[in-house]
Amino acid sequence: MPERRRGAALEKALLDAAWEELVANGYARFTMDAVVQRAGTSPPVLYRRWSDRDELVRATIARSLEENRLDVPDTGSLREDVLTLMREINATRVQFITVMSVHLAGYYQETGTSPRDLLATGRENSVDVLFDRAVDRGEIKPELLTERIKSLPFDLLRHEVLTTFAPVSDDVLEEIVDTVFLPLVR
Repeated sequence: MPERRRGAALEKALLDAAWEELVANGYARFTMDAVVQRAGTSPPVLYRRWSDRDELVRATIARSLEENRLDVPDTGSLREDVLTLMREINATRVQFITVMSVHLAGYYQETGTSPRDLLATGRENSVDVLFDRAVDRGEIKPELLTERIKSLPFDLLRHEVLTTFAPVSDDVLEEIVDTVFLPLVR
């Protein structure tokens, strides 16, 4: 007989099962019952923690973000910091970007939210540190750093991933940074 899971171990198993269900079937076919089956538990166990599937999806994404948080690079140059972060995202986050954008499309439509809303759940944008350092070094003009411009290289990376469902070549990453992003902040 398997050992009974409790506390953090049980919550991890439930959220792992929820993530696996999102990846496998998307939000449209995501049900509390499917998560219960995948986790090998009972409905009351799941419903004691999350009252509905939207709440469970938010918790699943928040945990996934927290567990997979990337370190903000500090190479001494804005160009290399942005490229290093984009390369890490490109190497490790293609599946996550796909799930957040494609598999959760129904979630965004039903709840009136967006990927940005889920990504901002209780966290300050850690990439701001990267831009603050570049301003302190005199590499960029702070008045040119709008939220849209700060997100631009990462938005373009996400666009490339979503058009191919595959990692992006390094040449494309460098082109995004050198010919699109950097001229806007200098």
